[in-house]
Amino acid sequence: MKVLLINNCHYRRGGADIVYLNTAQLLKEKGVEVVFLSFNDERNIATGDREYFLEKGNKLNQIRNYFCNPSAAKQIEKIIEIEQPDIAHAHLMWGGITASVVSVLHKHNIPIVHTVHDYRMVCPAYTFRNGKGMICEQCKNEQFFQCIRNKCSKESLLLSALMALEMYYRNKKWHSATVLDGIIYVSKFAKQKHEEIDPRFAACQNMVLYNFSTVGEQFEPANKDGDYYLYYGRLSGEKGVKTLIKTFSRFPGLRLKVVGTGPIEMELKTTAGSNIDFLGYKTGSELYDLVRNSRFVCVPSEWYENNPMTIVESYSLGVPVIGANIGGIPEIVKVGVTGFLFESGNSESLEAAIQQSKAVSEQQYGEMKQQAFSFAKENFNSKPYIDRLLGFYNDIINK
Repeated sequence: MKVLLINNCHYRRGGADIVYLNTAQLLKEKGVEVVFLSFNDERNIATGDREYFLEKGNKLNQIRNYFCNPSAAKQIEKIIEIEQPDIAHAHLMWGGITASVVSVLHKHNIPIVHTVHDYRMVCPAYTFRNGKGMICEQCKNEQFFQCIRNKCSKESLLLSALMALEMYYRNKKWHSATVLDGIIYVSKFAKQKHEEIDPRFAACQNMVLYNFSTVGEQFEPANKDGDYYLYYGRLSGEKGVKTLIKTFSRFPGLRLKVVGTGPIEMELKTTAGSNIDFLGYKTGSELYDLVRNSRFVCVPSEWYENNPMTIVESYSLGVPVIGANIGGIPEIVKVGVTGFLFESGNSESLEAAIQQSKAVSEQQYGEMKQQAFSFAKENFNSKPYIDRLLGFYNDIINK
């Protein structure tokens, strides 16, 4: 089998990109040939496989390509002629590579499946948050003008209009539920939300497949109890880091380490207490040493988080989680077993969860670490992941 993997980014920018690159590695270990289509960037990771990259072009071309990318369609023709893939698997492609590649793939009878990492198929701003940072589902039934009215993209009228127009254009020309041959949801919540917002998605062949991590195979869980709490990820509004910093500032006796960068980094630093350390961007063994030696990892999201790699990786290293009760998080955080939940955006509720985490005995904490590790082994392990993924590929190809 030969698989064409498609993603707007060919380096480790976020969770979706990590899954895209790690999936390629798993496929190769199974003897599957892999070909890549992405954009050229100096940060791209060399894989040693056949890679086809697109140029982003000037600003005018980028605006046109946001809706329909003729260069991507042309490149797909070239890839098909040279590589003859059996199936295409797209991760992030909207607003970059775009669905313009789907028509070409179907012309050559090559099916395409898509892993849903966000809500871009039903929400123009892809996070179900309006410009004020509140949960918003007003674009239901293709009322995408609400995105403009609510300035859902960075409180910008122009950006919000661009995203809304792209959704109207895409749904008219290539509605995802009708042109995709298969959809992979990474949480039950995401599947339910897509089908609730647009019932046409229920008719598309799909599966729920949690993200996976191999960090548990590379790093051993820590033997000792951690003496600090940890947040790692993007420092932006939807991640709930403001609420986290505000709450931990009321616990001067607890240490919180914050790993990551983002648009609100300086604002967070000016409001943080002396018990909060900002460590900047970390990756590889330096990052995972911080994770496995922490007491709890905090995931305070204030959007419909899907299947956070933060939790997947933390569990894989035997670290329990304090997570917001929103999106796909409550599917995988079992209260008192693998962690604690709190009401998203509610500082008092988060404070109560932190108090709960402080109150666990040494024996209870050891059991929580073991339960987190066991949950990861059962649900986030690479072997069942790749077996189920290949089974889905074969079902789609045979159909």
